[in-house]
Amino acid sequence: MATNEDHFRIRPGRVRDRAGGRTTRAVRPRPKTFLAEVHQAIRRAGGDPNRLGSAGKGSGRFNARGRGATAATGLKGRSAWSRDASGVRTRARRVTVKARIVKLNPQRGAARGRSFVSAKAVDAHLRYLERDGVNRDGEKGQLYSAERDAVDGRAFPDRSRDDRHQFRFIVSAEDGVELADLRETTRDLMKWMEADLGTRLDWIAVDHHNTGHPHTHILLRGVTDDGKILNIAGDYIAHGIRERASEIDTLELGRQTEQEVSRQLEREVDAERFTAWTAC
Repeated sequence: MATNEDHFRIRPGRVRDRAGGRTTRAVRPRPKTFLAEVHQAIRRAGGDPNRLGSAGKGSGRFNARGRGATAATGLKGRSAWSRDASGVRTRARRVTVKARIVKLNPQRGAARGRSFVSAKAVDAHLRYLERDGVNRDGEKGQLYSAERDAVDGRAFPDRSRDDRHQFRFIVSAEDGVELADLRETTRDLMKWMEADLGTRLDWIAVDHHNTGHPHTHILLRGVTDDGKILNIAGDYIAHGIRERASEIDTLELGRQTEQEVSRQLEREVDAERFTAWTAC
């Protein structure tokens, strides 16, 4: 029996009520402002836009719960500028502090992941800090501590093998070339930190003069003087150390006037190197 391929009959399906909400998807109105668009994107990602700005406050092991939180509260947000008795605006000396928390060993019962640094990596970092051409005379860097001007670089990692973590700081004063003795400046800073953190600190440091701004590398063990784990508040790491270093440098060099800051900016504009201003 022959069939006609062009012959067919349309069977319309059941008409559904689209107003019933069963087959339609609710379409959100387009946000009218940029802030509304941001809030909508946050909701799509599973977040809560009403908690913007509150995340992280008082939370985290190295944030507000660690040592130095009280000191950081008083140091955070202070204005560097003020007026003297004659009405001249002056500011405190500026210091840059870079910080890193290096994981050495996991907590008891935890697995050792890729984020942990091996003993070989710690030794390699020390060799890097002590390399040739970094001191004022272009020779090898010399590690020092709170009491000694020269320490053995191998002793510090040996007594740190079982520490859970280690703190590494780079402290660079904007006017570091004018400081009389970087070692004593670093020791003063570490004494302030001991007072703020409420414990004696086990640390070593080395000064580098191989850049436009002299700077100091500080290695700090993550243990207190009674052998407990040293947890430093994140606010203190972010603000407290820098403010303490600024106080020490300002006490030695005095406050800067607006005219001095302007002249310094003019010199750095013409400098044929990376400067504090180009790095900002």
